Amino acid sequence: MDIFELIREAVGTLILNKMRTGLAALGIIIGIGSVIALISLGQGSQKAVENQIQSLGANLLTVIPGGQNSGGVQGALGGGTTLILEDAKAIETSQEITTINSVSPELSRRAQVTAGRNNTNTQVIGVYPTYENIRKISISSGNFIADRDVRSLGKVAVLGPQVVLDLFGEGTNPVGQNIRINGQQLRIIGMTVSKGGSGFQNQDDVIFVPLSTAQKILFGVAYVSSIAVEAKSQDVMTDSQNQIGYFLLARHKLSDPTQADFRIFSQNDILNTASQITGTFTTLLGGIAAISLLVGGIGIMNIMLVTVTERTREIGLRKALGAKKKIIIMQFLIEAIILTFSGGVFGMGLGIFISYLVSQLVGLPQSISVSSIALAIGVSGVIGVLFGWYPAKKAANLQPIEALRYE
Repeated sequence: MDIFELIREAVGTLILNKMRTGLAALGIIIGIGSVIALISLGQGSQKAVENQIQSLGANLLTVIPGGQNSGGVQGALGGGTTLILEDAKAIETSQEITTINSVSPELSRRAQVTAGRNNTNTQVIGVYPTYENIRKISISSGNFIADRDVRSLGKVAVLGPQVVLDLFGEGTNPVGQNIRINGQQLRIIGMTVSKGGSGFQNQDDVIFVPLSTAQKILFGVAYVSSIAVEAKSQDVMTDSQNQIGYFLLARHKLSDPTQADFRIFSQNDILNTASQITGTFTTLLGGIAAISLLVGGIGIMNIMLVTVTERTREIGLRKALGAKKKIIIMQFLIEAIILTFSGGVFGMGLGIFISYLVSQLVGLPQSISVSSIALAIGVSGVIGVLFGWYPAKKAANLQPIEALRYE
């Protein structure tokens, strides 16, 4: 009996017992579908986070108060007000720092904002005009903060789409209207293009004002929350971190890097951390879903054991007519493999459909991993072999006479 005849017979046997075959394959279908869907959704979430982080700016370094190991400069925890506007200006004009393009000092605070009878609590960021290019901000209506606004302490604001929605409703253009922040009236001069939310903050739920206005009129502080620095290229990011770090150490009169009152991190640092977190989460989801594959394999083994019991007389007759053990083993193994492989194919379709549906509902980018599909289908074949081997071996070990007498 050749392999093709065994395959035809196995298919015929599975078709003959449609209900049993369907129930046995259901566990594998659910298992494979769950693995592919959850891994795809996990990878989609990872890609969404990466896109949001990258949208904040390219080749970006951020200096913030407080010490921490970064860019070759080590430091302990420091205060939250150790960076000032003059630090940013000194970095920009320094002859020692040769690897940067532009600098953007920033002051970020949350505040209650009102417009007429509507109000919202949002992030207010005091910025320089360089913020627009460094942070890759696009304007959908009006203009961004200009140098004259910073010099004159202009009471102007640029709103994110979410703030516009909260304060003025959907489909409105707020340019020219007024809002109030901490009792101060500001005129809206622009609205940004939507960037969407991320794991750190919603880039649409923000208001930009001139840095001088934020410091002297709205919040009454002299420090800045952070200094964003755009490096010339990805290749000089580490050099930029070191140059800025040692420059600020000297400027702050700190001889010991471990006592730094600031820390520097790059977009790559954030991206790597976020990728590790989401990657771990994806692996965890895949591991949980893989449990259902194990359950499905056990279900197939039980079905095959029942099949062996039902076909005991048939097995005895085959062996009495000269069928060898390996033929009996092959027959049942092929049935188990066909069962799991076909379940894997249906499960693949189910997983892709679920991931597509959820991605559309949640708004995540769909990410179907070819490797996860190949792995899931491969695992289903391995399950067929592993959980089909015992029933096949049991069938092959039956004695012909005892099998023929079986009732």
